[in-house]
Amino acid sequence: MRNNDPIQPRSKAISKAISKATRTQGENYDVVVLGGGAAGLMAAATAAQKGRSVLVLEVSNKFGKKILMSGGGRCNFTNLEVTAEHFLCSNPHFVKSALSQYSNWDFISLVAEYSIAYHEKDQGQLFCDNSAKDILNMLLAECDKGNTTMKLNTSVDMVSQTASGFAVRFAEELVHCSSLVVATGGLSIPTLGGATGLGYQLAAQFDLALLPREASLVPFTLSGHWRDLAAGLAGVSLPVSASVPSKGFAESMLFTHRGLSGPAILQLSNYWNLGDEIEIDLLPSFDMSHELLVLKKSRPNIQLQKALLQYLPKSFVSSILELWWQGSANKPLQEISKQDLAEMAIRLNGWKVTPSGTEGYRTAEVTRGGISVENISSKSMQHKQIANLFFVGEALDVTGHLGGFNFQWAWSSGYVAGLNA
Repeated sequence: MRNNDPIQPRSKAISKAISKATRTQGENYDVVVLGGGAAGLMAAATAAQKGRSVLVLEVSNKFGKKILMSGGGRCNFTNLEVTAEHFLCSNPHFVKSALSQYSNWDFISLVAEYSIAYHEKDQGQLFCDNSAKDILNMLLAECDKGNTTMKLNTSVDMVSQTASGFAVRFAEELVHCSSLVVATGGLSIPTLGGATGLGYQLAAQFDLALLPREASLVPFTLSGHWRDLAAGLAGVSLPVSASVPSKGFAESMLFTHRGLSGPAILQLSNYWNLGDEIEIDLLPSFDMSHELLVLKKSRPNIQLQKALLQYLPKSFVSSILELWWQGSANKPLQEISKQDLAEMAIRLNGWKVTPSGTEGYRTAEVTRGGISVENISSKSMQHKQIANLFFVGEALDVTGHLGGFNFQWAWSSGYVAGLNA
């Protein structure tokens, strides 16, 4: 059953008055896009270039804030290898249509058209050579190719359905449109000013289910002696393989003052739930049981500390010797039993720790979960029961891996919505 009530609860009389007003007052646009981030700008540009009049409403003081701050200011705008397997969604097939309609290669071609220099980093990640501003300026230029009106610092007060489409009220203005695109993002990095939760309110208003939301692509926090260990090693990075039972990633890990970060940890956070134990292979390229036994035989007089320094940074070796093997630092391997060496190897190749939590939305790159895709068309991003109402980007229950995948979802879903709006 449709719920056409505006965002804020109102009496029936007021709602009727508003509904009447929407038929007689305010400017008309073909498309209103709520949100001037990656997905919203892509939707706006696509709709405008097919001849639609478009209004973009952005709540913060800048368009594309996430674009500007991503990738250390250079924007990891997509990846060379993009498949459905790089995304989490309650329906694992949902992303396929949008990704095929507007692929990573389509966006790369657009970047090339604007002569934006870029480079590949690890695992197919593409970054701007100069600045993320290049990507934002490109999207704004694409919007300018059509009839697009852009408004900043605009907080939406009400959305309601009308006979001809939708009415949107903000400040003292009332506009109506035939198509509405909700590109309001998630809850991550609230300091950017756009994490209002408006998209979730609209989803509930229009009878779309909401799935639990969690901060994701986010560092883990530790407690007790593990936090002390991490704090003492803050800034130290190691190549590791980190896993939970369902998934694992072989990338770098960074110790922080509060816990663990780095690509391997951020990736794992997409699959981690509070209370889950994680396992970290600190030396994924070595079978340490074999390595230590070989060293014990070939160099029996080498001290444990010096043996470990062949594989790990000095600060890390000092910390784990103090924590795990007190009094053994200067012991020659010939004085350490094979069983003890095997136990050491188990810890080095399979450190098990249970994070106390995450850094939360403050530092999370994305919001996991969100608007259920059950009643969203994968081919158009349109509400299956309400014509011309579209939901795109991070607000949906689609979460990409680290490495440009979430931006690609923004480009793909935004394009598909813009094409159909």
